[in-house]
Amino acid sequence: MEQYGYVRVSGKDQNLDRQIDAMLKAGVPRRRICTEKKSGKDFQRPTYQRLIKRLKPGDLLIIKSIDRLGRNYDEIIEQWRMLTKERGVDIRVLDMPLLDTTHAKDLLGTFIADLVLQVLSYCAHAERENIRQRQAEGIAAAKARGVRFGRERKELPPDFPELYAAWRQGEITGDEIAARCGMALGVLYRKLRELGIQVQAAPRPKG
Repeated sequence: MEQYGYVRVSGKDQNLDRQIDAMLKAGVPRRRICTEKKSGKDFQRPTYQRLIKRLKPGDLLIIKSIDRLGRNYDEIIEQWRMLTKERGVDIRVLDMPLLDTTHAKDLLGTFIADLVLQVLSYCAHAERENIRQRQAEGIAAAKARGVRFGRERKELPPDFPELYAAWRQGEITGDEIAARCGMALGVLYRKLRELGIQVQAAPRPKG
């Protein structure tokens, strides 16, 4: 039997050390700790896919908590079934001792482990959906209060009519009028189109 540890965080700025320390304490050799910085929304993760190809019957896969394996309820159940039933791999979840297929391999023990897995996986999935809902409700409430999201929309300056007239008469260049409006020339063109002004090639300045 060989032991492997799977360590995952969702973002590149998140730290793996806590999970790695837990793997080492559990007896996983450092060379067999597989780390990944990928979202747990599905199992199409390069490191995870390479890992499960290495696992052989009788090997032990250790994870810190069930949500490190993934966050999709149905897919977690399917991965657990595939690894333990089809591949003959044992799984140990450090934060939940009941989720340890190396113990109680009789029918009752297997039933309890599978039941606990389904409950925990559902809770992880439900919490993720609740977070999404709270975020959506927060954004909607903020918009109702007049909070604007995204880049601040640049407005044309009060003296734009004079600037535009000077530009059309060739007294200033397109780059100059854009600079005095505080925006790129392409943004200025887009704003003019929004105002229904057909923009042709910028006139050349006189002289």
